[in-house]
Amino acid sequence: MATDPILDCPLDQVPEGPEFIQAAMRWHFSPETGSPYWLERAKTLGFDPREDVRTFEDLRRFPNVANELRDIRVEDLIPRGYGPDADVIGVYESGGTTGPPKRVVLLRDWVERLMHRTEQDLQAKGYPESGHWLSLGPTGPHVFGELVRWQAARRGGIRFTVDMDPRWVKRCIAEGRGDEAERYAEHLIDQSTYILETQDVRVLVTTPPLLTRLARRNALVDLINSKIAAISWGGAHMDPDTRYLLRTEVFPNVKIYGTYGSTMILGGLGERVAPPEEDLVVFDTFSPYITFSVVDQETGEAVRYGDRGQVVMHHVSKSFLLPNNLERDQATRVAPPPGQMGDSVADVGPLPTFENETVIEGVY
Repeated sequence: MATDPILDCPLDQVPEGPEFIQAAMRWHFSPETGSPYWLERAKTLGFDPREDVRTFEDLRRFPNVANELRDIRVEDLIPRGYGPDADVIGVYESGGTTGPPKRVVLLRDWVERLMHRTEQDLQAKGYPESGHWLSLGPTGPHVFGELVRWQAARRGGIRFTVDMDPRWVKRCIAEGRGDEAERYAEHLIDQSTYILETQDVRVLVTTPPLLTRLARRNALVDLINSKIAAISWGGAHMDPDTRYLLRTEVFPNVKIYGTYGSTMILGGLGERVAPPEEDLVVFDTFSPYITFSVVDQETGEAVRYGDRGQVVMHHVSKSFLLPNNLERDQATRVAPPPGQMGDSVADVGPLPTFENETVIEGVY
């Protein structure tokens, strides 16, 4: 079965939503092209996605299958339409703090599409086109570090990393060993200091908890203001007051932008460009591939614009399908830009509990 051209459209084109979703359903649920996982799972759905899923709203018909990704063989997640030589970048995992981690497979065609979108975003925000990047965040098995590596390379730089295990920090906090978590976080800052002092780093990518720790060391603040052109933060939430303080008083010479995403959607999306006085951090989707919904946690129905609810994420692409995934985050529902499917989100933060477990952010 030949691939529908809309699934492989040029990187600079945005396909029309319903037409794309229908083509994706045919791809993922046809015996010749679908993954072994989805072809088997289709037998228990109670509907035929090739016939019954035609719009963005229809994605809510799917059950939330994210927890099934804890045990599935990764080979069974790759669509058969790629043949025996699928170009796999790697296997990546969720945080693993509410049970065993969930796993996804990253294919090259998706990364190239996501990076094209990311490159446009970085260009619009004035990120430097030379110089190296420091990724002060997790590497494998999280997708965070891999995507930073691609971003740095596409802008002519090299990615430096600090070895970081966010699961250990969360475990320390959960077990009441906060002093050990504190020592570990300071250890991470020490390692980043050596790189910042000796290398031509122009972009810093980190998490809000670690960025605030950097801000406690006066020598590091001076170093960052003199060398770093842009800071990207993500992986944990940042409250408006902290963001304002960092942008105006601590790092006034540095562009600071947030990213919101998840391993389960195979990527992250940069915050909407807004006037400097705007204190609302809004994240738009990369529709029709990555989309959000904001729903009432009890009823599952969409909340009104301006109200808060639980975030539902959908990923629909040629390489991967994960619709209707309830995330551990809550956010304010924001009206999307014209032509965008789904909701935009703002003021993202963790739910107090998720899947009957207390949510711990730690350093990521």
